[in-house]
Parts: sequence; structure tokens; C-alpha cells
Amino acid sequence: MADDRKLTPRAEDFSAWYNELVLRAELADHSPVRGSMVIRPWGYGIWENMQRALDDMFKATGHENAYFPLLIPMSFIEREKEHVEGFKPELAVVTHAGGKELEEPLVIRPTSETVIYSMFAKWVQSYRDLPILMNQWANVMRWELRTRLFLRTSEFLWQEGHTAHASEPEAEEETRRMLEVYRQFMQDWIAMPVVTGLKSESEKFAGALRTYTCEAMMQDGKALQAGTSHNLGQNFSKQFELTFQNEEGVEAFAWNTSWGVSTRLVGGLVMTHGDDDGLVLPPRLAPVQVVVVPIFRKEEERTAVVERAHQIRSRLQEAGVRVRVDDRDHLNPGAKFWEWERKGVPLRIEIGPRDLAKNQVVLVRRVTPEGEDRKAFLDENEALASIPGRLEEFQRYLLERAVEAREARSYRGVTSIEELQERVDAPGGGFVYTGWSGDPEVERRIQETTKATLRCIPDPAFRSESPPERCIGGDAPSKMEVVWAKAY
Repeated sequence: MADDRKLTPRAEDFSAWYNELVLRAELADHSPVRGSMVIRPWGYGIWENMQRALDDMFKATGHENAYFPLLIPMSFIEREKEHVEGFKPELAVVTHAGGKELEEPLVIRPTSETVIYSMFAKWVQSYRDLPILMNQWANVMRWELRTRLFLRTSEFLWQEGHTAHASEPEAEEETRRMLEVYRQFMQDWIAMPVVTGLKSESEKFAGALRTYTCEAMMQDGKALQAGTSHNLGQNFSKQFELTFQNEEGVEAFAWNTSWGVSTRLVGGLVMTHGDDDGLVLPPRLAPVQVVVVPIFRKEEERTAVVERAHQIRSRLQEAGVRVRVDDRDHLNPGAKFWEWERKGVPLRIEIGPRDLAKNQVVLVRRVTPEGEDRKAFLDENEALASIPGRLEEFQRYLLERAVEAREARSYRGVTSIEELQERVDAPGGGFVYTGWSGDPEVERRIQETTKATLRCIPDPAFRSESPPERCIGGDAPSKMEVVWAKAY
């Protein structure tokens, strides 16, 4: 008889494994509205921790939070040609309200550039009013045909930063600054290493001058676009008359940027660290970093063991650790272990009558390097004092493991479309680095042939030591190195 606690192994069906894990780790569930999701408390707890960290990073770089309307006049969306063409297939439109047909349809925001820059235009008169550095935490709607929890849903949560500047160099500096904020957050908090770089013209945001991206490699070798930062140039300023009087007294259009990450990051966390037993959480984002499970057989043992478990909780809370005691009576210890393993809690403390007598605890780590024992019997005081350090070490381990996995499947110096195809089609896929002439026809042909997309023109830190000399599409010289992969 099959064990219904087991997930489909990743090697057997990565997609099925992901879907099962999201549901059974109680991260999210399907809602009655097609393509939308309910984020359950465990999943929302992860998102809240992401929000807190990012919000602190945004404010440290001078940004303030605001809120803009959910509904946007259709005429606003239509003002910027590239923008409307890029989003038109995904728009959800309100045509009736209050029992009447509206004079102008309203779009449920797919993104807020149009409404935000129309407001900036009211607030800006002079160069002294610039820069404007704003962010909003919100939900958006993009009517997706094929959806998957967290990775692609019709409605999702995100933050969108929007700024206005007096010059293009200032806007470009802001665009790159926020890309680096994202890279640091993904590395230091999610323990998810990313390759940063410039999107090609065909892959950039609709209406942008330039789009920069963070590309993460999932365990199946596919790329996940984890966050983007856009230099919008003056396109939206011109459409919404966002002008200012510069220092020379001449009227000029402002330069804008926008940048965002979403609840897709929760899906990226799952696919970067999860294993066949369930979720594996980076301690900095775990809603619960340590779970304490009291173990007893007799009722007379219960009081002392549970009391000690709560004492341990109090001591860890004083040390700044997020901790929970699982003293539910209707579940045996094995069921509790299984549940918290599936939910990815980094550390588990077990304590029973014998441990009380020895003044010790059993400390169990969710994952360890190969060959190391997950379980340790430790003096209680020693164990509790070591928990903050153990959590930080666990965080470092997850990042190191993810970097090693990415580099093991990063293929540099590939010179033919045939080899590119072989690499991305192989089990485990990967990132393929090649030369490119910049010809969009080569990009289109490779995408049609291999189903891989040009993920980015990587920043210097991620480029190969020996840059490719020839374009992968033929005999033309290479003008740049690029990264290809199949993607979510």
C-alpha cells in the first residue's frame, strides 16, 4: 500500500511534486475564481517576512510607500502604444457598476505606471520636486490562461516601485540600484542565487527603454524570472505630461523607472530548496524557525515535559528566535515530525522524560550536508545558546548548495544551436551561455527551434572569462554574451 504522505519524487515529475508540495505544505489552495489562489497562513507568513525585509531595504534607499487605485481608466492604458499592446490580452475590464453601464470601461490594474504617472504630473512643477521615490504593496490582475499556484496566477500580490527623475543618468542609476537590492535580497534572504543582466528588446517590459532582470535556476534547470527593474525613459512622462522646469528654466519631461517582485518568489523558494519530503525553508524567512515537540507516553509525564517545552520556547523567544511548541494531544510525535518536515521548519527540538532527567534535548536539522547526521543529543543550555548560530549556518548552507547546483548546470562557450538544444533538453536542463550578434532573427529562430528563451545579457560578474567570438546563429561576430534557458 502506497504511503499517502509521500510526494511524487522530483526526478519522476517535477511539476507534480511542486503542485503537491504547495498544497500539502499548506502554502496555498485553489480559489473558486479561475486562475486565482488563496494564500494560506503558512504561505502568507513567508510572504510577510519577505515584505518586511524588502520594505526595510526600500526605505533604506530613500523610498516611501503609497497606495494607488485598483481601477484604471481604459483611456490611460491606451495612451502608451507599446504598453497597451503588451498587456491587452491579459486585461480584466469592468464595464458595469451600480447597476449601470460605465461611460468608460475601467481596467483592474495589471500594473500601475499609467495611473501613478498621471498623479506625478499633478505633483511636479520644478526640478526641486524631484526625485519622487515611491513604492506600493498591492494586488494586480493579469488574465492568465494557464496558471500554477504562486508561479503564474491571474491575481497575485506584489510590490511595484515607481520613480521620477530629472535626468536619464539618474533614472538609470535608480534602475540598477533596485536591481541590486533585489539580487541581495534573493541571495541573503531566500538563499536563491540569481544571474542579473539586461533583457533583449523582445523580452523587455512593454513601454520600457531598458529592462534588467534577476534570473534564478530552479532544481529542474529551468529559469525563473524572479524580479525586474525597468528604465522607462520618458515614454510615460510624454503621454501623461509629466513635466518640470529644470535648473535652466526650460520645461522638460521627467525620466521614470519601475521595478517589482511578487508572490512568485514563494514559488521560487519552493523550487530552489524543497526536497522529496517537502518544503525546506531558509531560516530568515521561516514563519517558525524552531518547533519544540514534547514526547511522553504516560499522563503523569505530560505535565513536566510540556512545561519544559514552554520554558525552552520562552528562552528562544528572548533570543529573537521564532519558535512554536507543538503540544497537540490528538497527534502522536511521528505525525508531528512529518508535518513540520513537510512545512520545512529548519530545526526541531524533541524533549521527553529521559531528556529531562539528563538535562538534554534532541536537536534535529531539516537538511544537512551529505554524510552528516541530522540528529544530535545535546546539553539543553548548550543547545539553546547555539540555536541562533545554527540558524545562520543553515541559511549559509542553503545558499552554498544552491550556488553549487546552478554552477554545475551552467554551460559556457556553447557554439551551436544543436548543442544548446541538447543542453536545455537534457534532464536537469540548465543555463547555456553563448555569443550573440544582437540579431533579433537569431533570437526568434532559437526560441522556435529549442523552446529556450534569451534570459538576459549578463552583467560583468556573471560573464565567462573568455567571451565568445562568434554568434551562435552563424558566422557573424559576437557582440555580447547571452544566457539561454527554458523558463517558467
